[in-house]
Amino acid sequence: MKEIRIHARAGQGAITTAALLGFAYFKEGMYPYAFPNFGAARMGAPMNAFVRVDSKPVRLRSQIYEPDYVIIVDPTLMRGYNCFSGLKENGIAIINAEENSEMPKLNARQRAFLIPANEIALKTIGRPLGNTALIGAFAAATGDLKLDFLLEVIGSRFTGKVGQANIEAVKQGYEYVRSINSKTSKEQGR
Repeated sequence: MKEIRIHARAGQGAITTAALLGFAYFKEGMYPYAFPNFGAARMGAPMNAFVRVDSKPVRLRSQIYEPDYVIIVDPTLMRGYNCFSGLKENGIAIINAEENSEMPKLNARQRAFLIPANEIALKTIGRPLGNTALIGAFAAATGDLKLDFLLEVIGSRFTGKVGQANIEAVKQGYEYVRSINSKTSKEQGR
């Protein structure tokens, strides 16, 4: 079973992010279970969304305490919360942050990707809601999801100009991580 924990503030699209990831995994032939967790239901309050996915039906309904992957939609949450708590030994973190932001301290086998998702969203969608760019980055970083399935899911969730803008955000997030991986591979080959 793979587990994903999403850290965001209410209104930043974490529940939509979890649902979209779940649908994409379903297209891959997996059994996803996506659900939110939040306290006071007010805009801006810290909240989590979760996705569990397995090759057989998922029956576990608790929060995720030891995720394989962490997606951080709002990097300000890293100041007050340990967003990386329980991240598995070889876990991956996708963080909505500028390139020059400070990297989190992780163990040698864990990886973190800083993605300027809000910047990508402003260019493509016209609003700083970077969740679809983060989904694209997630697909590239983990290799769990095919880009074509992800684009199909985004296209079915959003229509018209909004759909095309979100598809472009997914593509740019995906390519951003691919370029990081390519650059890292070249540097390691020296």
